[in-house]
Amino acid sequence: MKAVFEQLNTEQSSSFILRQFDVPKFEAPFHFHPEYELTLILKGEGQRYVGQQVNEFIAGDLVFLGANLPHCWVNQPIENENASAIVIQFGELFLGKGVNNLPEMQKVNAFLEKSKSGFEIVGKTKEMLTQKVKGLQHNNPLQKIAGLLDIFDILSQSTEIITIDDFFFEHQYNQSETARFQKIFSYLIENFKEKITLEQIANIADLSPTSFCRYFKNITMKTFVEVLIEFRLQYACQLLNKTDLPIQQVAFESGFGDVPYFNKLFRKYKNATPKEWRG
Repeated sequence: MKAVFEQLNTEQSSSFILRQFDVPKFEAPFHFHPEYELTLILKGEGQRYVGQQVNEFIAGDLVFLGANLPHCWVNQPIENENASAIVIQFGELFLGKGVNNLPEMQKVNAFLEKSKSGFEIVGKTKEMLTQKVKGLQHNNPLQKIAGLLDIFDILSQSTEIITIDDFFFEHQYNQSETARFQKIFSYLIENFKEKITLEQIANIADLSPTSFCRYFKNITMKTFVEVLIEFRLQYACQLLNKTDLPIQQVAFESGFGDVPYFNKLFRKYKNATPKEWRG
């Protein structure tokens, strides 16, 4: 999985992008773009990667992402069944500078600024916006603009939004620095189930092992091993929740070569044994 900067192009007849995907597997790599993005998962489940955070997603997942926030969704393919999502993407000035400067847009602009950390939308707000997002597809162009403004208004006033990764809100990074972060996490997303040495990941970042450790701790507040364990345990939790695989196989499938070590880490991070987690 190669980290990429995505260049989005809107059609001349539209100031924003509205697309629905129905595919066996979400193909977009861990990427970023200057446009904001609202993604609604209609079908599918797997891991959602936003910034340095990995979380499980299921159908109904609704996420708003700020500009230049790296992200991707990795679904677990199901035989004879597609995953599906509606994605809306728009630039900072898609309505024009004049509209953005209106006093009525102050709350919306404040929401967009905070969205650099990414938001998961929950509760009644999610229920309401899910219907509005689905409905946008059937509207004419002017109605789509009005519908999107309605969505902005609801989001800017809602308290039912959960911050995904404060790191990207608290730190401002240029495109080159964000690209390095992407390279590292793209490699992790693709290879966390395999053995990864410090030398390998440092080479991906074009840093010496010592410099990499310092860089990684600075940007994540965690060691590389801690983040690698989090990725593996998150995947293990999904296998425990969604499959009947023996715990030994879950450990191996998640990148742990030693079952007692897996059990020890699972209890430490999840406050339960794998068997208790599965219930």
